[in-house]
Amino acid sequence: MKYEKTMSRCKGLPSRPKRTKYSHQFIEHLPDNLDDGVLYISVRYATAAHRCFCGCGREVVTPLHPTKWKLTFDGVTTSLHPSVGSWSLACKSHYWLQDGRIDWADMFTDEQIKAAQSRDLRDQVNYFAPPAIAPVTTAAEKPKKKSVSLVEKLLGWMGVKW
Repeated sequence: MKYEKTMSRCKGLPSRPKRTKYSHQFIEHLPDNLDDGVLYISVRYATAAHRCFCGCGREVVTPLHPTKWKLTFDGVTTSLHPSVGSWSLACKSHYWLQDGRIDWADMFTDEQIKAAQSRDLRDQVNYFAPPAIAPVTTAAEKPKKKSVSLVEKLLGWMGVKW
């Protein structure tokens, strides 16, 4: 296990070493017990899960979806985007998972958490909103085009004003 020498910044929890590396496993179904330091990925169910990397032991589930998280696999390592903010957990951990590395982010204030949650909700609403429908116009509402005779077209091509 690779740990950083500094201690965890988890709110309300005793200090513990922060993990700085993780491995991944592609699976079909999540196991009953998640191992520390492993990002489990179910492509079939478009879900990734792990035990919080702060060490609190809580399960963190990240749905893979255009409005949630995107997974990148380069053939060797995995990355999740955007960052993982465990706002509903007591630890309120916040980190990036990039190329098998855990990059710890600054803790969010309650106001920052609310703003991020509002942005996430807005993204979901916009994604799932029905497409805007162009208003339907009737033949009576459509402007009538001026009919142009063949002679007028020929004179127009020749640059002669009619």
